[in-house]
Amino acid sequence: MPEAQVRGVTINYEIIGTSGPFIALTPGSRRPYAELVDLSKALAAQGYRVLLHDRRNCGASDVAFDGSASEHEVWADDLYELGKQLNALPMVVGGSSAGARLAILYAMRHPDGLSGMLLWRLTGGQHAVDYLANNYYGRFIPLAQEGGMQKVAESDHFQEVIAARPSNREKLLAVKPADFIKVMETWRNAFLESAKLPIVGATEADLRAITAPVCLVSGNDVIHTPATALKASKLLPNAEFHDDVVEKRSDDNLKKDWDRKEWRDAEPALARIFGDFLKRHLKK
Repeated sequence: MPEAQVRGVTINYEIIGTSGPFIALTPGSRRPYAELVDLSKALAAQGYRVLLHDRRNCGASDVAFDGSASEHEVWADDLYELGKQLNALPMVVGGSSAGARLAILYAMRHPDGLSGMLLWRLTGGQHAVDYLANNYYGRFIPLAQEGGMQKVAESDHFQEVIAARPSNREKLLAVKPADFIKVMETWRNAFLESAKLPIVGATEADLRAITAPVCLVSGNDVIHTPATALKASKLLPNAEFHDDVVEKRSDDNLKKDWDRKEWRDAEPALARIFGDFLKRHLKK
């Protein structure tokens, strides 16, 4: 796959489709972009080019730890620079869970590079923030304290990024444990501060200031709650809300984790909803 040098970091990316406006989609957690290929092909068949990329510290891109901002802000700035290099701006930006957070930070920081948003499985609430702050950042701190970067390299996530890009092992081991711990603490604290916000990383005022058209699809689990998606849809001035793509569940009967098969099976519906939305709101 092609690669780009983005703000000093090698980013692995792929463009699906040969013509039409650009859409940039990003998966959840720190997973590589491969899970979005089929959905991207369905959108490309409707006349769009879909930009997929592995964020830094994900998939086959470089590991790199920048504590000057939250991780999602760093990712948003990377995507904006990648879009500039590919002459893809302005573009529709979207994603699932962490990918949706990236998209919202992108909209806040780079409105000039945005033409619309496609969001699904938004994250919010105390439970989600506590769980994810530890899963993404907190759990790596004792590894670095007790066993240095070798122990971090042996963790499940970093084993995956080393397997996808072997040079990441040398890069990871070259990081000073104290520097790594400082970045993990910075990113964790930024995440934890979002517990009382409508969604992770954005205030009510931030969301109200996003004027681009937004298509928002609700989740149905305790991390990606329907209440979070509904509240965000009411704050975003130009949002279209869908809560019937996956099984509807009440707030007291949410799934403990997102059902990957359920969302995989829902991709044809997502492609239809997103395609219809883009047809109405995006000029080709």
